[in-house]
Amino acid sequence: MVFEDRIEKFLAGSPHAVVGASTDRAKYGNKVLRAYLQNKREVYPVNPNAAAVEGLTAYPDLMALPVVPHGISIITPPEVTEGIVVQAVELGIEHIWMQPGAESDEAVRRAEAAGINVIHSGPCLLVVLGYRETV
Repeated sequence: MVFEDRIEKFLAGSPHAVVGASTDRAKYGNKVLRAYLQNKREVYPVNPNAAAVEGLTAYPDLMALPVVPHGISIITPPEVTEGIVVQAVELGIEHIWMQPGAESDEAVRRAEAAGINVIHSGPCLLVVLGYRETV
């Protein structure tokens, strides 16, 4: 499946979660969350060290979310991504977008083996959603 088809399927549903959402507006984990918000998409921040990100309740992990998201964006170190994929498989999440720098071969293999639509080693969600830096 080509990137465009994978991206279309990823964006076709809702809600999404941003794993690695950051309270620091300079970090990509914050910018990806804001990209969803700028596009009026339902999104949940996942950060075990924050109570809230951009005014939204933050959750410590995927298991704590109030709903199973349609898809997740992952902005974490590769070794952390591998554990997130394990949780995603357990929850039956069907779409994962590993942002540049978050992917690992093991995480990609595990997700694909579970039949998950995985976007990796390619475009950044910020570009696809047309993220705009705001003050």
